[in-house]
Amino acid sequence: MFEPQSDGDAPYPGAPLASRMRPRTFDDYVGQEHIVGEGKILRRLVESGALPSIILWGPPGTGKTTLARIIARGTDAAFVPISAVSAGVADLRKAVAESRERMQAGGGRTVLFIDEIHRFNKAQQDAILPFVEDGTITMIGATTENPSFEVIGPLLSRSRVFALKQLEPEHIERITRGALGDNDRGLGGSGVAVDDDAIEALAASTGGDARIALNALEAAVSGARARDAKRPHVTRDDIDEALQHRTYLYDRQGDAHYDTISAFIKSLRGSDPDAALYWLARMIEAGEDPLFIVRRMVILASEDVGLADPMAMLVASACQQAVHFIGMPEGFYPLAECALYLALAPKSNSTGDAYAAALRDVQNTRNDPVPLHLRNAVTGLMRQMGYGSGYKNAHDFDGGVVEQQHLPDRVAGHTYYRPKDLGWEGRRKREREGGTEKGTS
Repeated sequence: MFEPQSDGDAPYPGAPLASRMRPRTFDDYVGQEHIVGEGKILRRLVESGALPSIILWGPPGTGKTTLARIIARGTDAAFVPISAVSAGVADLRKAVAESRERMQAGGGRTVLFIDEIHRFNKAQQDAILPFVEDGTITMIGATTENPSFEVIGPLLSRSRVFALKQLEPEHIERITRGALGDNDRGLGGSGVAVDDDAIEALAASTGGDARIALNALEAAVSGARARDAKRPHVTRDDIDEALQHRTYLYDRQGDAHYDTISAFIKSLRGSDPDAALYWLARMIEAGEDPLFIVRRMVILASEDVGLADPMAMLVASACQQAVHFIGMPEGFYPLAECALYLALAPKSNSTGDAYAAALRDVQNTRNDPVPLHLRNAVTGLMRQMGYGSGYKNAHDFDGGVVEQQHLPDRVAGHTYYRPKDLGWEGRRKREREGGTEKGTS
């Protein structure tokens, strides 16, 4: 009853190719050499039997579930998988109770594999904690989201986090060629021929997701058999048809969403129009909300371009209106135009620096009253109290500029705005320093 389990090692007949080809040992496992290669940390922990609870963090299709099964198999542990999408606290308690029975019967440790652990709420994660801590279970959590934000601190501190990398095209190619040559679980006995450029296209178009690659390959092979049962032949067109659409690693609420917009904004800030267009196209093609993109460009127009080119704010605001008005797919035109304008514009963050400097004085000094000469005297009593007395209206002076204290006494003379030397702002700075066009703005 308590023999170590090997769920998934012998898939049911007719299981998808990705399930049938699931590796069973580290030697069969493709990718993640930085943690499971010979002598690497996770492999050493498994081989020594000193396995802590761990969290596997990585993109979809990188082998998190497969790796968890290999770990359980390598430590002679019972493997109990649950999905955080459908499981609840009752399922966790049942797994813990079975683990205790197993231990009491001499059946060894239990690896509780929690797929998509980020889907568990705080209470559900709290329910696991005592049993991870006392060793009743060895937890392996799998997540595509950053565990720093999605896993509670106490559980995170009792686990080792291993980051899995997105599979490279050469990894996907090895996996698909392996499936084509496997007579027992793969397509080795099918007599199908697959063009090299078809495999290369598959490897390049699945976003590093081995599951998608294998399932697309199986679909392409099925299509080729339907076309010619005696001599099935898979071409690049068959692969394109099986995929229907290139796969992009993107989640509008996940890490890829934030990482990609970060790369886009940093490319704009770094005045790299080519990189800006690339990241913009990635987001648009993956279905990102175009208004989210343009909102970030409006912010950048003020934060990073600023007074070096005041037109940037107008261009970004016009882009927002245009995208809202015409929608997608044609909305990529104003989005791309705005991105190019912002990338090519001179940059200045003087606005943010000036505001931050003023804010420090606001926060660090008392709430001083407004100087009397700056107050409006709208009643006779106010005039008697000195409101507006001594105020100098700039329009009454040559050039429309007058020397006058506009700050409270405590911060009088403090300088907040320090213009940069680039673009419009730089020209205005030089004009003011040189005394030309005094008073213009």
